[in-house]
Amino acid sequence: MHENASRGDFAANAHLLRITAIAVAIGALSTLTAYVLLHLINFFTNLFFFQSLSFDSHSPADNTLGLWVIVIPVVGGLVIGLIARYGSEAIRGHGIPEAIEAILFGKSKMSPKVAVLKPLSSAIAIGSGGPFGAEGPIIMTGGALGSLLAQYFHLTAGERKTLLVAGAVAGMTAVFGTPVAAVLLAVELLLFELRPRSLLPVAVACAVAGFTRPLLIGGGALFPMQTIALGPLGLISCVVAGLMAGAMSWGLSSALYKVEDLFGKLPIHWMWWPALGGIAVGIGGYFEPRALGVGYDVIGDLLHNHLAISVVAGLILVKAIIWVIALGSGTSGGVLAPLLMMGAAMGTIVGPFLPGGEPAVWPLVFMAATLGGMMRAPIMATVFAFELTHDANVLLPLLMASAVAYGFTVLLMRRSILTEKIARRGYHIYREYGIDPLERHFVEEVMTHKVEAIGADVPVAEVLAKYFGEKQNHRAFPVTRDGALVGMIEREGLIAQTGNPAIQIMSDLFGASTPIMALPGETCRIVSNRLAVHGLERLPVVSDAQSCRLVGLISRSDLVKPSLAFFEEEERREMFRRSPLHHLKKRFAPVNRHEDDATRERS
Repeated sequence: MHENASRGDFAANAHLLRITAIAVAIGALSTLTAYVLLHLINFFTNLFFFQSLSFDSHSPADNTLGLWVIVIPVVGGLVIGLIARYGSEAIRGHGIPEAIEAILFGKSKMSPKVAVLKPLSSAIAIGSGGPFGAEGPIIMTGGALGSLLAQYFHLTAGERKTLLVAGAVAGMTAVFGTPVAAVLLAVELLLFELRPRSLLPVAVACAVAGFTRPLLIGGGALFPMQTIALGPLGLISCVVAGLMAGAMSWGLSSALYKVEDLFGKLPIHWMWWPALGGIAVGIGGYFEPRALGVGYDVIGDLLHNHLAISVVAGLILVKAIIWVIALGSGTSGGVLAPLLMMGAAMGTIVGPFLPGGEPAVWPLVFMAATLGGMMRAPIMATVFAFELTHDANVLLPLLMASAVAYGFTVLLMRRSILTEKIARRGYHIYREYGIDPLERHFVEEVMTHKVEAIGADVPVAEVLAKYFGEKQNHRAFPVTRDGALVGMIEREGLIAQTGNPAIQIMSDLFGASTPIMALPGETCRIVSNRLAVHGLERLPVVSDAQSCRLVGLISRSDLVKPSLAFFEEEERREMFRRSPLHHLKKRFAPVNRHEDDATRERS
């Protein structure tokens, strides 16, 4: 009872407060970084399309350059290629895959170059007409800030990961004003765990970014709207929306990596690829100027049905083509805003034909479903769309459509748009995660309780003959004095000390050194880590660290037991227990005459 009372639901220590305090600073810094990035985008948009030095917000669709508009994205692509080649290749891509790769395979370390060059290159890419969003770059930049602060304070790789993710999602909060969705993005995509050491700092960083956002960027919903709740037929329409959005997610993701493969076959250095992609962006922008740039204003028009269907059809076609080509060329930019635009455009086109709700609701539903299917994060997509609009009536259809799109892509696509890029670099990511069986079980549940021990005062020669002779039963034995652990001895270690005049009895082998041991209340995960760190096969288990009273032994083979229990839970299928009425019915049921005759013959 006493041991159970000392155990808690979570593992927590004083480091948690320190990391959370750093996360407060990261939340504020990420908001400032988002402010700088958005103003850089405005600056380069004005420079490229209006030849003015200004930080005012203008849409590239309002330009009057005529055919010269085709040249602008090419120039931007050339600059980005030069920055990537001679600055840092890490700026290429849309941010989230690079953050995941750093977390899982780079010990969450990012360089100062990324923190500076990623927002600069992304601002140039978007400001010169690139059809991207600001969220991918800010996720990468905020993550770099968190990583750099963690490195400055000499934190562990696990703690660096927490602060990297905190900076990334705090930046997303600052751009969109969606703190809860940002936390869910961390949980569904970036953290690969759900522990207080990661969830608390991330949540605090997002909250700080949410509170400081109105001071620099602005408050309130980015696309405020209010719709009417859907009727019963809305369920069917949401399923249709989810399937269509899932199919579009599959099509866009497949097309993107086919284009990337085509760029990879070109006989020129990758530095020139963004400029080639810029040609497609420029041509598309000439015919459909609304497809250029971030397009938050266009998303707002789509959600409020301010565009004719014929205009929307051309917009979604051009946006999809130039986005796939530009992103496949390896330039710098985010994916969320383009997905939002293309999803909302599809909802605008299909919405009038869907029963169960007003047409105004479907652009938002398709937008969330496209995001949930493409990124395979349905809960994040649902809450994200809600926080963008503050429309509570649409929560249920958002959840249904996003879940269907998510299921569609999980069943039909091996990887998402985020993980495919990482897989092409030779790393496989398994995004399912749960509680490790070793975390759920304690040493006392799997250890061997009956242990044969050797007395500390027994002569070494006697031990060699009795315990490590021809009838040896175990590979190692604990050494005790009056029931208290002195150390652990194996055959090889004992033989190595034979002939040493200073080693006469077993206690002489250990001196004043503290033995490596395990406690009954420790988790199997802690003990498995200890075995791995010290290169051991087994550990003695003591009642407590003060008395060191030997109570058992745990080995690597014992640590397989939790995994066996997990296998039983996941793989073994059990039949439903039949009721007594079933047996009575079988007993008194009429039998087939041929079977009855055959039974008599056998008897």
